[in-house]
Amino acid sequence: MIDLRLLREQPDLFRAGQRLRGESVSKVDDLLRADEERRVAVQRFEALRTEQKLLGKRVAAASGDERAELLARTRQLAAEVKAAQAAADKAGEVLRQAHLALPNLVVDGVPPGGEDDFVVLRTVGDPPGLTAPRDHLEIGEALGAIDTERGAKVSGSRFYFLTGVGALLQLGLLQLAVAQAVEHGFTPSITPALVKPEAMQGTGFLGAHAGEVYRLEADDLYLVGTSEVALAAYHRDEVLDLRGGPLRYAGWSSCFRREAGSHGRDVRGILRVHQFDKVEMFSFCDPDDAAGEHLALLAMQEEMLAKVEVPYRVIDVAAGDLGSSAARKYDCEAWVPSQGRYREVTSTSNCTTFQARRLDIRHRGRDGTLRTPATLNGTLATTRWLIPILENHQQPDGSVRVPAALRPYLGGREVLEPVTGPAHRAA
Repeated sequence: MIDLRLLREQPDLFRAGQRLRGESVSKVDDLLRADEERRVAVQRFEALRTEQKLLGKRVAAASGDERAELLARTRQLAAEVKAAQAAADKAGEVLRQAHLALPNLVVDGVPPGGEDDFVVLRTVGDPPGLTAPRDHLEIGEALGAIDTERGAKVSGSRFYFLTGVGALLQLGLLQLAVAQAVEHGFTPSITPALVKPEAMQGTGFLGAHAGEVYRLEADDLYLVGTSEVALAAYHRDEVLDLRGGPLRYAGWSSCFRREAGSHGRDVRGILRVHQFDKVEMFSFCDPDDAAGEHLALLAMQEEMLAKVEVPYRVIDVAAGDLGSSAARKYDCEAWVPSQGRYREVTSTSNCTTFQARRLDIRHRGRDGTLRTPATLNGTLATTRWLIPILENHQQPDGSVRVPAALRPYLGGREVLEPVTGPAHRAA
């Protein structure tokens, strides 16, 4: 939710932001109009209420014909006040909907354009020289690590089992991420996977991508697609003390996405699935510190990618691909040998004050005044990382080298060998 005062003062700033996103500027004009109409409606209601209170005092002191006239006006005024209040309430709801419809203001420097208009900031590491790379599913099946066939049998398409070393590899990866986050001062958190509508709406996930969200209609709860939702809402309706610096959390949760609209895309393996696990970083900070905090989260992601020893690149995401809450977003894309291209494994977004304003979160500024904090988020590890780990570390004999940082979580194993495990022994 954007700052209405800034919108009134600089509407062209928001119109320019909409153009960068490739969206209509009409949402800006709709919000300006709704804001003005609500202010007029509220002013009328307050004026009538003031008159009503003054009239009540006059009635108490009047007598005779004057009192009768005043009582008649009192009855008339009561109806006018009721109608004015209803009009103000209706105008307030129109304003709320228009406010929710306008995405965050894009910060300076974000590339214009859509999904394919990103800017590559840097490329780190060299792709392995594999002549005929196998994909992660073929590798995972040989290791007894991934079973999509039985996942589909049990739950449907885009589900899977991680078994044996596959389960250990994911658990090790997520534990490594939590350990790194704790070293950097983050508070570890295991978050709810089900949240109320207010949490989902407050973080901006019920807008254009609402079709990707699972909803439990009987309970009016949503399954989260990221622990960002629960972590953002953790301090809903609170005043934070950020005088000591950012308030940082690392949330571990299972995540759920319907993947609506992705029919036929990335159906093989575990790249685009309905359920996965993730460690997500989340930060509340003073808005003046948000740009620096954003780069700090990106550095954390690159530190993790270095630990699992996969080549990657960092991109500055274009405005049209940001999502409604983000003012700027960086992605890290890991090299996937079987596809011969980079694929997204992390995102980190600076949401400025957009989410905190929706969730009514405030903090004491350095001058002691109440301000709205900035919120930022960033993936630190997720199930999808198994793809570049398995593919980049595959060996000609079918084995997979284990990155040194993950070996303690796999019993010290340096290499994962093809096996015939329980999943392969069904009669």
